[in-house]
Amino acid sequence: MIAAVIVIALSRLMITVVEVLIIRALNPLEHETFQMVFGEILTLLIALEFNHTLQYVITREKGIVQARVVLIIAQLALARKVVVTDLTSVSPSWLATLAALIVSLGAAYWLLSLSGVRPAVKSRGAAER
Repeated sequence: MIAAVIVIALSRLMITVVEVLIIRALNPLEHETFQMVFGEILTLLIALEFNHTLQYVITREKGIVQARVVLIIAQLALARKVVVTDLTSVSPSWLATLAALIVSLGAAYWLLSLSGVRPAVKSRGAAER
């Protein structure tokens, strides 16, 4: 199911890039064009990261989805939100809420890195050494 979402997001990205940058011959450095194209790129990256995370669970390499990965995906989603939002048209309270979410996710990731819990690294067998 996630693969279908990735394929749809990738096809939508390709359609947008061809339509906006080639057919309409718009400047990719224009703010609205950049927001649209980069927002779709980030959507694709979020879907790919989510798919990669679920593959660990499906192949039973890891029994649970790790908190670090969830925080990274949430940070990517917030970064996408910042890119696609016209910050001049939102209220200051909405902007403060978005900033608080970004800071709290960053702090949570930092606290996880301080906890000393490291991802498990597979040891190589004797034949590979």
